[in-house]
Amino acid sequence: MFWHAFISKFVELPELPSSSQARLKLEGLLNKNMRIRMTDGRTLVGLFLCTDRDCNVILGSAQEFLKSTDMFSQGEPRVLGLAMIPGHHVVSIEVEADSLAETQSFGGSH
Repeated sequence: MFWHAFISKFVELPELPSSSQARLKLEGLLNKNMRIRMTDGRTLVGLFLCTDRDCNVILGSAQEFLKSTDMFSQGEPRVLGLAMIPGHHVVSIEVEADSLAETQSFGGSH
């Protein structure tokens, strides 16, 4: 249910069964840049590659940003490459606006 609520903010679809709608919306987010905040304060940024029923997320070309102790320094990102984020550690997910704009300007998903 988390994904369905999250994705409905980004993509408008015709009336379909909710599971079909959620799947199509998720497919529309494939290969889009995402920022995922985790319970331990870290933030991972990378390409959304896949998820599963437990809301685990796989990001490609991922970079990790540590929680900064001082508001002015973000620090250098650590390159992770392929990363799996357990669903129970996800606090928030943001999709980069540029990624969504590309999808909408080309008339939706593939």
